[in-house]
Amino acid sequence: MSKNPMTPPMKPLHISRTRAVMAGLGGLFILAAAGAGLLPSTSSKAAPPTAKGGGAVEVDTALAAPADAPIYLAGLGSVQSLNTVTVTTRVDGALDKIAFTEGQTVKPGDLLAQIDPRLYQAAYDQALATKAKDEAQLANARADLERYTRLAPQNLASKQTVDAAKAQVDQLVAQVKGDQAAIDNARTQLDYTRITSPIQGRTGIRMVDPGNNLHASSTTGIVVVTQMQPISVIFTLPEEDRLAVSQAMAQGPLTVTALSRDGKTDLASGTVMLVDNQIDPTTGTVRLKAQFANADEHLWPGQFVNVKLLRQTRRGALTIPTAALQRGPNGVYAYVVKPDDTVEMRPIETAETTGDAVVVTKGLQPGERVTTSNAYRLQPGAKVAVAGMARTADATPAHAEGKQP
Repeated sequence: MSKNPMTPPMKPLHISRTRAVMAGLGGLFILAAAGAGLLPSTSSKAAPPTAKGGGAVEVDTALAAPADAPIYLAGLGSVQSLNTVTVTTRVDGALDKIAFTEGQTVKPGDLLAQIDPRLYQAAYDQALATKAKDEAQLANARADLERYTRLAPQNLASKQTVDAAKAQVDQLVAQVKGDQAAIDNARTQLDYTRITSPIQGRTGIRMVDPGNNLHASSTTGIVVVTQMQPISVIFTLPEEDRLAVSQAMAQGPLTVTALSRDGKTDLASGTVMLVDNQIDPTTGTVRLKAQFANADEHLWPGQFVNVKLLRQTRRGALTIPTAALQRGPNGVYAYVVKPDDTVEMRPIETAETTGDAVVVTKGLQPGERVTTSNAYRLQPGAKVAVAGMARTADATPAHAEGKQP
């Protein structure tokens, strides 16, 4: 068949197919980009930030409120008795008896032990007898002196005889004085056979049994008596606190509280008696001594305790719970709940911590609400749901508001 010269030439079919494929791919790309959020949204409003993980975060809150905030300094110390005595014998002899019970509370002068007194009683009696003999001789010598003195003017007694009689009297007077000293010594030695408590305190474990021979030169005691009331605690503080403590002591007594090692139980309250006169250069600390009445004997010598010293009370200080504090690269901040139930990350400045609260010096106003839980799930502008929906002001600061029962 012959070709028609009027028929236009046909375009290759593969070009049309290529364009169709490209158009289809372009449409798919646009849909994918729109789905991924790469294309601008048709809505002019931006959605508010959500919490990490999505949705409103349930949080506990507390109010920033003024209160009297006690400011404490914390230290570690040990309990020490004001007086501890190792009771020993001051004379040699056999221990006849023990007159105390281990753990007994004794008073000054109470009998603790008895040394065999017979040798010392005999020495005392002998000293008395010697003095009596010498006093008799002195009386006779004085009579002789009086007689010779009366006879001398009549030349019936020589001057030498009178002088000898006078010397004899003087010698016997001195001898009687020596006898009295011997009596006093023997009496003291006899008294030492009765071993008594020198202080009021509690007896410890008996260190010797009856029947043993004791020696005054021995370093082994019979028992240790420890004063329990009052009692002291020696504790340390950083040297930076020394000046503040000394200045506070000048204003009046400083209250100190002794706590258990875990810090959960208050054991006793007392007052600071002194600040040591030197700083330990190896530790950079200064020692302080506090005294406690210890009426219930919760403090025991050698016991380790935590100590908190009331340095001052800040009147009307703005406080929040320590749980509300957060730390970031730019310092300390807190999440503040705004009226629309979103949170603001607010930089703050703080002073001392008192218990479970901290004093805020800058960044918060009284009545503002801060979060005390779930901070790790929050970010600026995040929506929160206040547990229990508490909205009334809390007059007591540093009390978190939790879920209502």
